[in-house]
Amino acid sequence: MEVFINTQESETTVRLVGRLDTPASQEVSAALEPVMANAGGTIVLDCTEMSYISSSGLRIFLSLRKAAASQGGKIIVKNISDEIRQVFMMTGFLNLFDIE
Repeated sequence: MEVFINTQESETTVRLVGRLDTPASQEVSAALEPVMANAGGTIVLDCTEMSYISSSGLRIFLSLRKAAASQGGKIIVKNISDEIRQVFMMTGFLNLFDIE
């Protein structure tokens, strides 16, 4: 799993590439610590190249949402695949995030 972070003004784009599974979740979580610490703006999670998400990955998304909510920010999830959309639907995440 690769994580690319780009911040411009009050918007941070996080591009996730690969499988966000349990082994990758610790690395991804560590990479996103600065984003969580400064979550007062808009965080865009670009999932165009993310092929899979596990429960550990879902937990990371929830942690980001909680950090943004506590700092007055918001999360936008973009370009999820049909398979990941199904996971989001089954877990109720479609109601928790702005999906574009």
